[in-house]
Amino acid sequence: MDWPATLALTALAALVTGLCGWAGARPPDFRKGPRLLPYRFLTALGAVALLLMAVHMLNLLGVATGR
Repeated sequence: MDWPATLALTALAALVTGLCGWAGARPPDFRKGPRLLPYRFLTALGAVALLLMAVHMLNLLGVATGR
């Protein structure tokens, strides 16, 4: 994967992490009913994706992160 695709996926992961973190931190509104999306789990998945993209960017720069 080249730089433009990597940067686009990194921006998307950051956006998902930020929005799901914001939505998961809001207090529950019992008048609207239960939340239908597990925002905290989606925030964790977005953070994992950001970590993987950071490692991939380091690999693109030439840093050896594996064996």
